[in-house]
Amino acid sequence: MTKPQPTPPAHCTFEPEDWLRLAKCWHPVARACDIGPAPVKATLLDEQLVIYRIKGQVVVARDVCPHRGVPLTLGFHDEEGIVCPYHGLRFGEDGRCNRIPSSPDQPVPAKLNLTSFAVEERYGLIWTCLAFDPENPMPLPVMPHWHDDGFQQINCPAFEVNGFAGRQVEGFLDVAHFAWIHTDTFADPDNQVVPNYNPQETAFGFIADYWSSVGNYPASSEFRAPEGFQWLRHFEMHLPFTATLTIHFPGEARLVIMNAASPVSSRITRMFAPIARNFDLHVPVEDVHAFNLRVFEEDRLMVETQRPERLPLDLTLEAHIPADRSSIAYRRGLKKMGFENARSEERFSRNAETDL
Repeated sequence: MTKPQPTPPAHCTFEPEDWLRLAKCWHPVARACDIGPAPVKATLLDEQLVIYRIKGQVVVARDVCPHRGVPLTLGFHDEEGIVCPYHGLRFGEDGRCNRIPSSPDQPVPAKLNLTSFAVEERYGLIWTCLAFDPENPMPLPVMPHWHDDGFQQINCPAFEVNGFAGRQVEGFLDVAHFAWIHTDTFADPDNQVVPNYNPQETAFGFIADYWSSVGNYPASSEFRAPEGFQWLRHFEMHLPFTATLTIHFPGEARLVIMNAASPVSSRITRMFAPIARNFDLHVPVEDVHAFNLRVFEEDRLMVETQRPERLPLDLTLEAHIPADRSSIAYRRGLKKMGFENARSEERFSRNAETDL
């Protein structure tokens, strides 16, 4: 396995310093159930990747054959690895080249091994870190209840949003837009007041407990909470782009949603949404997928049309209201990580003339 140098790829849409900060973090690139022996294409932080599974191991590597630069996702696989379609070189465990068809007796030089990256399989997702630092590793996000007895594990199909990951995550944390955006799925258009809540800083970001009378049963459902019931929505923000929401239904029913925003580029985000629940286990997972997608689709127009496209970390650049406490905590957390507004106020995104 060739250890990659942590440098941005060509035509990177991020500022180099920000790219490196993000590359040191873990990001999801695929659902585990979608990865088998065949090469699968993904993009993270503008880096083109190939993903495959070989002998129980998942490999994430640059999608380029070291021999003549052909994308390996154009190739195929056999029992010993993925095969480049140009000259038949094959790559197996750890991205090592294990076959040169034109010179079968030649020892394989290390230069022919793929540039591969650190991999973890967790919450039904494949996570990778492009600039893994073994001496100071970044922790993976944590999802409550995923491994608890009685909880069903669901992984929704990924989908893409034409917007910056930070904008999408901030929308997930926002509690004031329910009555305006999500009335077709779960929210009451007449329940607009946001009670006070206070995010608390943590080692990984922040948490926030939001109590309100806003229900979470589908709008089409006949179920309603008891009169006066207060719903608890417990948010956990794992900087930079992963958050979880645990919704406390009446009784001991719990629903956990992970919002894992994977930055394909500074303007495209691939969304992954693992879900854990301990009720309605008879409901087909396809129905859960469909409802989850409807909720996220309600947010799409807002995320894709916000200006500036990137998230302003200078709090003086936008107006704020009391309901924005989580948004403010999120921006402060990103700034604490080292992200700043650049001279052109476009630190996260390069070539962002439309932002100005």
